[in-house]
Amino acid sequence: MNAIDISNLTVSYDKHPVIRAITVSIKPKQIVGIIGPNGAGKSTLLKAIMGLLPLDSGNISIFSKSINEAKHLAAYIPQRSEIDWDFPVTVKDVVMMGRYKHIGLFKRAKKEDYAIVENSLKELGMQDFTNRQIGELSGGQQQRVFLARALAQQTEILMLDEPFVGVDAATENSIWELMHRLKSQGKTIFVVNHDLTNMVKKYDSLLLINQRLVAYGKPSEVFKPDIINKAYAGRLTLLDEIETKGQV
Repeated sequence: MNAIDISNLTVSYDKHPVIRAITVSIKPKQIVGIIGPNGAGKSTLLKAIMGLLPLDSGNISIFSKSINEAKHLAAYIPQRSEIDWDFPVTVKDVVMMGRYKHIGLFKRAKKEDYAIVENSLKELGMQDFTNRQIGELSGGQQQRVFLARALAQQTEILMLDEPFVGVDAATENSIWELMHRLKSQGKTIFVVNHDLTNMVKKYDSLLLINQRLVAYGKPSEVFKPDIINKAYAGRLTLLDEIETKGQV
């Protein structure tokens, strides 16, 4: 069974297609990098899979279930720029939000929920910041808190939109360590990433899009000059850097 099946997917903003007729199937238990130029539709693809955007056409299934049936199977971490960091909530409050679907509407958290929140914070090394206001933390610490919230949801799939932007090296390493632990537990992780030259070989597979699907497969199969040239419309600086650093 595939983790994600996408068939003939088209999604628009203000009647302008951002994703066009994408069809692809993603196998489970891997870390998938979603790459492509600015405006390629990378974030839109994640939001469509999460059911956050209406579809113009096509279908998406998660472990052979419809989006509505499978919402509990996937957790989503948006770009940091989309989050209101001034909202008056503590670190513990943010992570507890990941338990809401399990707790239910108008019900109180149980001991089990508090234990999951505590363990999720420990997993990211943020247990000492439980009562801090989220806006007081550094960029890397904030990202760790939202990763802990995703962990607390206990889902089969994790969707990360540009998780490495604005974080320090220690946080970047901790994110990779966490993703590998989750993968070893059978989870599937999708990562939107703009940093091509330093990271692409770390992924199990790459999904390269530029509104349409350009390529999907192992990094060695996708990250080649002719394929990158097709997606990035001949941006020679990038191609030179790829070849210089031996990424192909």
